[in-house]
Amino acid sequence: MEFHLKHFDELSLDELYQLLKLRQDVFIIEQMCPFPDIDNLDQTALHLWCQQGGKMLAYLRLLPPTAERPDVVSLGRVCSAFEARGGGYTRQLVQQGLQELQQRFPQARCEIGAQSYLLAFYQRAGFQVFGEPYLEDGIPHRHMVCPLAQWSPARAQ
Repeated sequence: MEFHLKHFDELSLDELYQLLKLRQDVFIIEQMCPFPDIDNLDQTALHLWCQQGGKMLAYLRLLPPTAERPDVVSLGRVCSAFEARGGGYTRQLVQQGLQELQQRFPQARCEIGAQSYLLAFYQRAGFQVFGEPYLEDGIPHRHMVCPLAQWSPARAQ
């Protein structure tokens, strides 16, 4: 298995196609949720994925701080190919993503909007629930946070 981390302008056309297709397959087709996946955040994100034999198995994007929220970073569009589920790829990818964010923005906190059925998965990775449940595109979600200064792969289960 190979891990890759690239800025938007470093992605090959094939890599961009594969990541957009994986996101579409999971979020739009599988979850039957038509939403604007292309949201103008990919251009500032770092894109992290694992692949084997040229096939993208799991993907996520790392969003840097913004002028409005200089102390907040995020993981987003976390997904895995159907045939890769249960192999631990997404868990490894989230850990690697948090390590990368911690190296780049050690004093930031990582905030995500997690689908409610994945709360335990993200809690094992080091996230804590905050705020009230909410619906996003008709799917129950919860806000979660992981203070990067306190996070370590050893503490993540």
